[in-house]
Amino acid sequence: MRAVVQRVSEASVTVAGEVTGQIGRGFLVLLGIAADDSEKDVVWIAEKIAGLRVFEDAEGRMNLSLGDVAGAVLLVSQFTLYGDCRKGRRPSFVEAARPEVALPLYQSAVAELRGHGLAVETGRFQAHMDVRLLNDGPVTLLLDSRRQF
Repeated sequence: MRAVVQRVSEASVTVAGEVTGQIGRGFLVLLGIAADDSEKDVVWIAEKIAGLRVFEDAEGRMNLSLGDVAGAVLLVSQFTLYGDCRKGRRPSFVEAARPEVALPLYQSAVAELRGHGLAVETGRFQAHMDVRLLNDGPVTLLLDSRRQF
């Protein structure tokens, strides 16, 4: 499981003119799910996201987590994070999970983040989404459950 985590002042997702998710301060998380990901990957990535200390404390140091600043998460499914561009000019997505595998894991990630006491908004799975964000910092981090050790 891969995640691009961006610290934002605000972010939103619109599908066909309808806002499906919107947050103020927090994280915009683009989440890619691999074909062989499991619930173990969901738990690891949710714990990592919930615990990241990248918000500034009173001394200006990145020392606070989402919970510390009452931040929220906008979680957007992004299968293209598993695009392999090594050959040719068109990415291959063979490592990305098929929708019937990815959707339950995506939904589980939403539930797991909420289980950490976080407010979570979402995009719409398998829809064409317009994502808007105001990057704060900018602070952008990459997480990969296969690189946890």
